[in-house]
Amino acid sequence: MSDAFKTVNQEIFSRLPEDQIDPTMARVERVLELLGDPHRAFRTVHITGTNGKSSTARMVESLVREHGLRTGLFTSPHLASVTERIQIDGEPLDEERFVEVFEDVAPYIGVADRESEADGGPPLSFFEVLTVMAIAAFADAPVDVAVIEVGLGGGWDSTNVVDAPVAVLTPVAMDHEKWLGHSIAEIAAEKAGIIKDGATAIVAAQREDADAEIRARAERVGAHLIREGVELEVAARQLAVGGQLVALRTPGGLYTDVYLPLHGEHQAHNALLALAATEALISGGKALDGGVVETGFAQVTSPGRLEVVRSSPTMIVDAAHNPAGAEAMAGTLEEAFDLRRIIGVVGIMADKDAEGLLAVLEPVLAEIVVTRNTNERSMEPEELAEVANDVFGEDRVHVAADLTQAIQIAADLAEAGDDVGVGAGSAVLVTGSVVTVADARALLRR
Repeated sequence: MSDAFKTVNQEIFSRLPEDQIDPTMARVERVLELLGDPHRAFRTVHITGTNGKSSTARMVESLVREHGLRTGLFTSPHLASVTERIQIDGEPLDEERFVEVFEDVAPYIGVADRESEADGGPPLSFFEVLTVMAIAAFADAPVDVAVIEVGLGGGWDSTNVVDAPVAVLTPVAMDHEKWLGHSIAEIAAEKAGIIKDGATAIVAAQREDADAEIRARAERVGAHLIREGVELEVAARQLAVGGQLVALRTPGGLYTDVYLPLHGEHQAHNALLALAATEALISGGKALDGGVVETGFAQVTSPGRLEVVRSSPTMIVDAAHNPAGAEAMAGTLEEAFDLRRIIGVVGIMADKDAEGLLAVLEPVLAEIVVTRNTNERSMEPEELAEVANDVFGEDRVHVAADLTQAIQIAADLAEAGDDVGVGAGSAVLVTGSVVTVADARALLRR
């Protein structure tokens, strides 16, 4: 890590973090105005929802790039380095380019900071700065298409400065209630705010109350809805080595025997949304070349999502951080992995639904080791243990002060309970938070 990158990193991370939000687009809009509106230099696919956003975004980017277009990708959070969040043509910015982009926009961010503070508001947050940097990098490349994942919500999210002709809404569930609302309907209404006038909105299967809010938004802005269960369908899927074979029905037609190198029914549904979004962007809803689609999907990766990072014993990491995400993960574990005994290592943020997440994990895990991750918002192990004791029973709960200790305890438990042979029937699953997974990946790859 260069000194220049360290300095920029420190400057960005010293700003308000992603969990401290002043919900407005005004500061980012001001910076972009000073920069000459770079967000108008490319077309955008804008993606929101509760779970599956990053995976869907990666699939869209890969499909669009395979059509010969230059792409930008902005996702969050990151696993190892903040540079992962901003990618050009499928590759993260290197440290040198990351520094250059920051230095290009820093003077304009400074102006917006001072103006906001003069009006009694905060300076740009960590995420707002990254949003500006991503847009500036995409315009400078220049890219033809940017695939942009929201940070939080939709309507007031800083990424909503883009006027995207294609919006994607993955399934809406309860999460971030402090900011988004205390019902599915309220959360869906906020997320539907990314649907712009005359846009095409690709919508996953939703609960009835969420679907009503999304349809109401589309009607108000004259958007064209393409909905799973109406125009979209996962027509078939079957297990394959390293992933699955899927058949996907879109307005363009039926795509059969498409290999997706990701596990889980939820990833098949993410692929369906990504394919429909790419159709809407590139061909106006007509069928795409099947060979291009197959190649685009075949090169997709989704780090930190049911990723096997070590063997003997098998260690799997998954960034599920809410009950809906945990349900998808649990179903995939049963379907795709031949495991009879799973030991969980769980670290959860203090503002999350720990009880709900653990309740989903309880039937899946033989035992659980609760711990904390390196983020200051992480729930303390003793507090999490109290919740886990109620859900699992004290005999199945272990407590570790840090992740290193937790992984060692879990590995010992997995090996001790494996009566078939080391790694043959037991595994360790690390989950509960993206930060927990990022910490585990760093530890296990060291």
